[in-house]
Amino acid sequence: MTRPAAPWKLPDDWYPGTVPSNVCVSEPVYLGTSYSFHEYRSRASVGLRMGRGASLDKTVLDVGPAGRVSLGECAFVSSARIICDLEVEIGDYALIGWSVVIMDTYRVPMNMEMRRKALARSAMTLERRLESAGEARPVRIGRNVWIGFEAVILPGVTVGEGAVIGARSVVAENVPPFTIVAGNPGRVVRVLDQ
Repeated sequence: MTRPAAPWKLPDDWYPGTVPSNVCVSEPVYLGTSYSFHEYRSRASVGLRMGRGASLDKTVLDVGPAGRVSLGECAFVSSARIICDLEVEIGDYALIGWSVVIMDTYRVPMNMEMRRKALARSAMTLERRLESAGEARPVRIGRNVWIGFEAVILPGVTVGEGAVIGARSVVAENVPPFTIVAGNPGRVVRVLDQ
């Protein structure tokens, strides 16, 4: 893993931002644009770790101050949104489709009155950002997982190795290895041969 001492610029980047210094990569990796980091606020010593051959393209990393995201070797994430206040782990050779949302926190309380107060506080700030007001629970995406476009992976979910998540599915419970899950809520529809 390489880790620069300061933020760095990506060559040929259309966005005038930088990649934060707490991003560690194993060469070669692909980072499409520094725009991926415009909502990245991690102060962890390593806020993003990318394994050899990992690819992150057109993806928004909405990572809170204590958040940590890791992409395994040859993991491919395209046009997704990762909301992380604790930990999101994406395994080796995982494929994350367009407009997928992976979140380890809801960022707002479930209690209506507390949620109203959080929204009112946010409305009074210049950033209009909801900081974590609820419990964050790690999300783990196993090796060789394929998540179809516009699927949503909710807090605390573990997706087992080799699983496939159907397009537009909402996954609120753990997914067994080598299964296909589809629907809202996501349910096992088939077991795959290993």
